[in-house]
Amino acid sequence: MPTLKCFSTAGTPRLYSVHKPVTTLGKALGNDLALSGAGVREHHAQIVFDGRDFVIEECEREGEIAINGKKKRRARLVHGDRVQLGGAEIGFSMFSDAPSAARRSVDEEPAASAPTSASPELAGVRKLFAFSEKLSNRSSVDELLEAMLDDVIEVTHADKGFLLLIEGAEAAADASNPVVHSSGGDRKLVVRASRNVRKEAITNAAGGISDSIVQQVLESNRPVIVSDALADTQFGRSESVIAMKLSSVMCVPLVAQGQLIGALYVGNDKIKHLFDRTQLDLLAIFASQSSLILQNAILVNALRADKEKLTAELKDKRFGEIIGACPSMLEVFRKLQKVAATDISVLITGETGTGKELIAREVHRRSNRANGPFITINCGAIPENLIESELFGHVKGAFTGAIASRPGKFQLADKGTLFLDEIGELPLNLQVKLLRALQERVVFRVGDSKPEKVDIRVVAATNRTLEDEIKANNFREDLYYRLNVVNLWMPPLRDRGDDVLIIAKALLSKYADELQSPVRGYSPAALAAIKKYTWPGNIRQLENRIKKALVLCDRPLLGPEDLDLGPDAETPILPLEKAKEEFQRRYVLEVLERNNGNRTQTARDLGVDPRTIFRYLEREQNPMPSGAGGVARDPSEA
Repeated sequence: MPTLKCFSTAGTPRLYSVHKPVTTLGKALGNDLALSGAGVREHHAQIVFDGRDFVIEECEREGEIAINGKKKRRARLVHGDRVQLGGAEIGFSMFSDAPSAARRSVDEEPAASAPTSASPELAGVRKLFAFSEKLSNRSSVDELLEAMLDDVIEVTHADKGFLLLIEGAEAAADASNPVVHSSGGDRKLVVRASRNVRKEAITNAAGGISDSIVQQVLESNRPVIVSDALADTQFGRSESVIAMKLSSVMCVPLVAQGQLIGALYVGNDKIKHLFDRTQLDLLAIFASQSSLILQNAILVNALRADKEKLTAELKDKRFGEIIGACPSMLEVFRKLQKVAATDISVLITGETGTGKELIAREVHRRSNRANGPFITINCGAIPENLIESELFGHVKGAFTGAIASRPGKFQLADKGTLFLDEIGELPLNLQVKLLRALQERVVFRVGDSKPEKVDIRVVAATNRTLEDEIKANNFREDLYYRLNVVNLWMPPLRDRGDDVLIIAKALLSKYADELQSPVRGYSPAALAAIKKYTWPGNIRQLENRIKKALVLCDRPLLGPEDLDLGPDAETPILPLEKAKEEFQRRYVLEVLERNNGNRTQTARDLGVDPRTIFRYLEREQNPMPSGAGGVARDPSEA
């Protein structure tokens, strides 16, 4: 049996029996013969037995090979050759140099015995372990695929490897300058990555692949191993096999999420019967690694495309910081655009969580007071005994605890905009003082008789129906008309169609990076659930659900369960008559809002008797129980 004798400076030679079709030499421990010395590369060279001759060839360009003192890139070995690989010296013998047991020197090691049947599996496991470390250190998909192909070529002793994708999958995986390669039938393949034994990309990648072998793998979705392609009864007559004079070939399918996306192909055109079943199993394992890499790449690129699409959509559907494209929101934008440049008072109405403060800020931003302050006060969040001081300020000693004079929100908003949120919560006794301040643009601090002039614009908001509050003597009618010069009604999220999906994507994009979440998008089921849900808490509820999901979810895509939108969250189905009645009630109230509470005009617009409007208003004061058609809201989302 041919042997290699490795000489060392310590004077202790090592013998290795050349028993494999391909024997690898280099510094890396995964080589058949591990060498040491200056200039020895990780994968320096390999000795290939083609059935007649032993040929040594370089694996890395930087690795120098000298045969009997002459530099070579590739050479046939003969008995007695001295091979220099960098600083390592090896002798080649066609016969075993191992001395008999009776005269073996104690300094000599026996020839390395043939590895056990577990060696290929062990080498494959080592490569998989090394490749898993590369996964965490390399972010480029191209680098990962090339590193994987290099490992596959090394562990199988192939001289070329290709990763092929079915046309369409390569676009999602962001292929760079793909080479289109026909696989027969309607499907075409793209060479996503290619490598040779020197760890270089193959220039004419498509020319080194057998169409018929790949097509067999794609049609059967099963791996194929060919020991002698030219003599094979199934593939021997294939034009590509004959033209390329193929010898040993292995090809396994690539499957991502149960769908065939391509194939992993390796071959060696010099050696017949090179591959066995063990190596085919190893190739299948590496193919599963490739599928995971490509699946992640496809997902990342799909999310990137979705983000770009969302950015393009937002350009057309964003009004300042407000997102919307439904007819009711376009009407809000139209009114806002016209009223912003004036100084008239604006009343913003709508359910809680619909974005009334955003509208108020947009009114200020588009007004002539944009360079002035925007001051907000929540009339429902301040104790009644302090709200006058908050609005108008106080002087030192005006009440217990007033240790210094302090301006109120009116004074702070001078030359700017004052936003009175939840104006419907303001106590009646303060409503009188607020009305006077709005009429005269003069305020008095608590404990002071000296008037202070203020130049402000007032924007108010409420989720209450102020007409009903006036009837119940909870709100002054004269103050209502002073505030409600122009009414901007914010539609609930459930009535805004596809706006809910655009808003949900924008919120996820905004908070994913802020919360350092791995989530990058929604599953199709989650998007369907978001659109189907009624969102009683409107945008605020949607925002809170998304924030919670981003913190708790460890997957790249949010599902319905992450947003608490399982089957139990669906709105109960109402009988047709009740659903019809509920729709009519909501529509009447919507038209009434548009007409600023004018019942007569509303009845005229709807073509009904005014008593019908009164009937719906009476029902509004005694609404349907939540179990009949509403959805209970999580208190944490209020």
